Amino acid sequence: MAEKVAVSHDVTKLVERIKDIKIAMMTTLEPDGSLHARPMYTHEPEADGTLWFFTELDSPKIDEVQQDRHVNLGYSKPQDNLYVSISGRARIVTDRAKIKELWTESLRTWFPKGSDDPNIALLCISIDKGEYWDQPSNVLVHAFGYVKAVATGERYQPTGDEHAKVQPK
Repeated sequence: MAEKVAVSHDVTKLVERIKDIKIAMMTTLEPDGSLHARPMYTHEPEADGTLWFFTELDSPKIDEVQQDRHVNLGYSKPQDNLYVSISGRARIVTDRAKIKELWTESLRTWFPKGSDDPNIALLCISIDKGEYWDQPSNVLVHAFGYVKAVATGERYQPTGDEHAKVQPK
């Protein structure tokens, strides 16, 4: 039996879940059609769900985004049983004012020349849709669910789990 998944248009449901997860696995499409994923540092998500990532203009991901703007972002926080998948479209931004606005000194690790480095660009991701699985990490809650399933002969349905799709308007 297929799982019935709630659908929401409230992008804040995604933003709230990823705001403390700094690393996303960003997946793009390579020219040969294969998928290419890499870890990327996420800046504080905007309230409307816009996501920002620093990159280098000569990075292969720039070429990949120019060929196909569709990206997927995977976030996980295993200690809390939280998993988020976001599909969106990337836009390359080279606006120096925006780069300076989002710049933090911790980025100097990847960009030693600082925010004035002409090779720095931003990837701005607009969310098309997302999905999350947010499960309680309490062992007792899960144990109760297992015992209940065995006792009733019904399928295990974790108590307190939240699984939903988000499709901004």
